[in-house]
Amino acid sequence: MPLDRLRGLLAGRLPVLALLDLDGTLVDSAPDIARALDDALTAAGHAPVGVARVRAWVGRGSRTLVQQALAHQRGAQAPEHEVEALLAAYLEGYCADCVALTGAMPGAPALLTALTAHGVRLACVTNKPARIADRVLAHVFPAVRFEVLVGGDSGAGVKPAPGPLQAVLGQLGVAPGEALMIGDSRHDVHAARAAGVAVACVANGYNHGEDVRDEHPDLVVDSLLELL
Repeated sequence: MPLDRLRGLLAGRLPVLALLDLDGTLVDSAPDIARALDDALTAAGHAPVGVARVRAWVGRGSRTLVQQALAHQRGAQAPEHEVEALLAAYLEGYCADCVALTGAMPGAPALLTALTAHGVRLACVTNKPARIADRVLAHVFPAVRFEVLVGGDSGAGVKPAPGPLQAVLGQLGVAPGEALMIGDSRHDVHAARAAGVAVACVANGYNHGEDVRDEHPDLVVDSLLELL
């Protein structure tokens, strides 16, 4: 999608607020997620799934990730008690060490610095549990201030529902037309559309093995460097 379309949606100016996804957009967290998930699977008597599969599964929240892993191993949907047990083990392991292998996606530090320098307010909207997302942001971007962090367990729902975006807009008093969602997946596009927010996506993130261009965001870039 051409940049002119995005400029038109924002009336030719920078957004007042940038709503940023975390996994696959700002950070490459799949190696740490895969390690914690594989440790939990192995302890429960299952084979590990590996980082390549995790990259294709990440983005719909921890519970869905665990459900997908168990369904992959069993060949069928797992009973709820098994999902709960593995979810607890996974989150315990991931909370204990969620930053060892996680780093910034290309262009993320420069983009956040540029947005801040131009007075654009920052918020993180992720389906990751808020306590883990907070640790990841503090580790990877220690000098960046996010005014609001909404996680998948924050009570506003999870993307692709618009609730998390609407919660941030309401808390900060920003109109939908003054905000820009920056993400990497169809869930970011659908959430932004439902909230009335313009959306730009990176093509090198986590989108379940699919091309995010098929979701028709307002702008697609190969990396965050292009948004500069």
